[in-house]
Amino acid sequence: MRNVEQTCTTPSDMPVYLVLAVVTMIWGGTFVAGRFLAGGLSPVFAASLRFLLASAALLGFLWIMRIPLARPTLRQWLQLTLLGFCGIFFYNLCFFYGLQYINASRASLIVALNPAMIGLASWALFKERLGRVKVAGIAICILGAGLVIVSRNPQLLATTPDAWIGDLLILGCVFGWGVYSLFSRSLNQTLGSVQTVTYSILIGTLMLWTLAALRGEVSWTALTELGTPQWSSLIYLGVFGSALAYIGYYEGIRKIGVTRSGVFIALNPLTAVIFGALLLGEQLTLAMCLGGVLILAGIYLCNKPLAPSPEKRIL
Repeated sequence: MRNVEQTCTTPSDMPVYLVLAVVTMIWGGTFVAGRFLAGGLSPVFAASLRFLLASAALLGFLWIMRIPLARPTLRQWLQLTLLGFCGIFFYNLCFFYGLQYINASRASLIVALNPAMIGLASWALFKERLGRVKVAGIAICILGAGLVIVSRNPQLLATTPDAWIGDLLILGCVFGWGVYSLFSRSLNQTLGSVQTVTYSILIGTLMLWTLAALRGEVSWTALTELGTPQWSSLIYLGVFGSALAYIGYYEGIRKIGVTRSGVFIALNPLTAVIFGALLLGEQLTLAMCLGGVLILAGIYLCNKPLAPSPEKRIL
């Protein structure tokens, strides 16, 4: 019954859609911010700093709102550890190392596969109904995202000797984020999105700092050499791109399901293009506009209510 309810769009879903749209707008800028840090800090140290800031922001939020930390059960600790490893530790190692080999546009093109991966995995693991319309919506989103990215940077498909390494690493991001999205379902319902995000980020942060220390990559000298753009990128990645955005995304999963929330990721390249036009004076092309229309149409189709199943009609 839960799956049927999650596929039905109601007027009350509109605030969720708006929050998810804002979340993807924030994430659209993380690839650019990551590139600012790619040359100044080692990947492990950059990821460690990002989530140290995210942890501080989340704990500060809980303190201001006077929300006590929950006490997870042993089973919940194991689930949170899986989320922290896949969604924070593994994802960010792939993210920062991948951006050392390929540019942000090429990386975002690969990440645009996320909705398809999440939708198929949700169908295979949790028997979530997809239906032809929802599958078509996911496919149209990917097509639109690809059109936006390629038209923005036609040279991004030009390969370099080590580009395949970056491609594989960013594919690792897709895998890690899929696990982080799919296996949060029960925790979002029991612990809530804020507690789930806080604990998973704290665990992932501990893993990242442990690895950075073991590899001898914790460098305070490197921190003092960072300029304003690098510090701004770190704050953006930690506070906005991690703490706030993760809470909004998990709240979306809790309310409308993982597939319908995941499809909003296709907005990332579109928002990046819009910001480029507004803030940097980049030119919008007809192909970009067409890609944006396809993305919006795909999101609409993916969130369109499914027809009742035959069993439901009989009942």
